[in-house]
Amino acid sequence: MSAYIIGQVKVKDRALWNQYVAGVASSLQAFEAKVLVRGQFKQALAGHADLSDSVVIEFSSAEQLNRWFHSHDYQQLITLRDQAASVSINSYVAEA
Repeated sequence: MSAYIIGQVKVKDRALWNQYVAGVASSLQAFEAKVLVRGQFKQALAGHADLSDSVVIEFSSAEQLNRWFHSHDYQQLITLRDQAASVSINSYVAEA
């Protein structure tokens, strides 16, 4: 079953965030993951949103998602990520 990361972001430093995004894109290649959506916040249609960006990334499986998240390449980006933004990153598995 496909697995997804949904990231919700409040960018603190756009230049650092762009460096992080470039690093993530590179780190995803070995895991054959696809960025389905990456965009900046437009409006809250229900409730309140305190974020600036969101991303949805698709993996072939939860195992592949976890391998990527714990990979050396991604782990090296975490300090940059935390300097650039406040994030919420969650994983989901598609239901049949």
